Amino acid sequence: MTAHHIAILRAGLVTSVGLTAEASCAAFRTKVTNPTETRFIDSGGEWIMAHQVPLEQPWRGLTKLSKMAAMAIEEALQDIPQQEWSSLPLLLCVAEAERPGRMAGLDDRLFLQIQTELGVAFATQSAIVAQGRVGVAVALAQARALMLNANIPRVLVAATDSLLSWPTLSHYDREERLLTARNSNGFMPGEAAGALLVGAPQGRAGEMVCTGIGFGREAAHIDSGEPLRAEGLSLAIKTSLTEAGCQMHDMDFRITDISGEQYYFKEAALALSRTLRQRKEEFDIWHPAECTGESGAASGISVIATAQAACSKGYTKGPNILAHWASDGGQRAALALQHRGAR
Repeated sequence: MTAHHIAILRAGLVTSVGLTAEASCAAFRTKVTNPTETRFIDSGGEWIMAHQVPLEQPWRGLTKLSKMAAMAIEEALQDIPQQEWSSLPLLLCVAEAERPGRMAGLDDRLFLQIQTELGVAFATQSAIVAQGRVGVAVALAQARALMLNANIPRVLVAATDSLLSWPTLSHYDREERLLTARNSNGFMPGEAAGALLVGAPQGRAGEMVCTGIGFGREAAHIDSGEPLRAEGLSLAIKTSLTEAGCQMHDMDFRITDISGEQYYFKEAALALSRTLRQRKEEFDIWHPAECTGESGAASGISVIATAQAACSKGYTKGPNILAHWASDGGQRAALALQHRGAR
């Protein structure tokens, strides 16, 4: 058993197409989507469509983020007695500092609200990871360090995010990045929350294991105006595969956070051309955001939960998955995942 491997013990997920990981992943499999009108109008005079999570009351802001996160955490920890929750460090992933219209209170109040919702105080090693779409990969690297260096057996990684505020939507509308009747090269905004309970692999059949983590930085990010060569994403992929002791052609399929913009599809294609050295007949790329919209930091949980559900139910091309993410500011991250079968 390699020391740097991490097992995904259980996942929780709250999205616009399902309030549990099982329901959401079933919707992803069948390509269910549920966009609805928001309260906001774009520059063309049309209602902005978005993937909104339907909760029992019309909560907004930090309240909705905390309630979605609490639901996902409760699902991920349902097999753990509640009196043991306080021994778990919580690494909470939220929007990056440079997010347009970033909600106030993400770095100080949100964590406390989630603890209040759950009626628990998490371990002192808990932390906020404000890295947007790459945040879950960053949190998994931090969780691995906690398990290796602080002798902590299990860590809780959670993420909650929403792009459904006028300061955020108006910015992306002005930049012509929203998917509208007038713009096909854009994304549909969304919101979601998720949680992963991670620990050391036990060698059991059916385990989903993260065998490698890689990071990079892309100088030619989406707002840079520079020619894109996908060097940052390629570096992240190569690093994750090196840690996992494998190569790109060993991967059976890919899952990513791509939510509709041509830039990110082009980047994924370029990164593939820079890392794949043996021909493959097919190499699928999945993107759950086609069902959830752009959910920011929560996309990391959606991607990993999708991989876990697909492997456990046997509808994948194989057990080896490459997952990767890209943030607007240039941060790139990749994970090598492996589903361990019966021996």
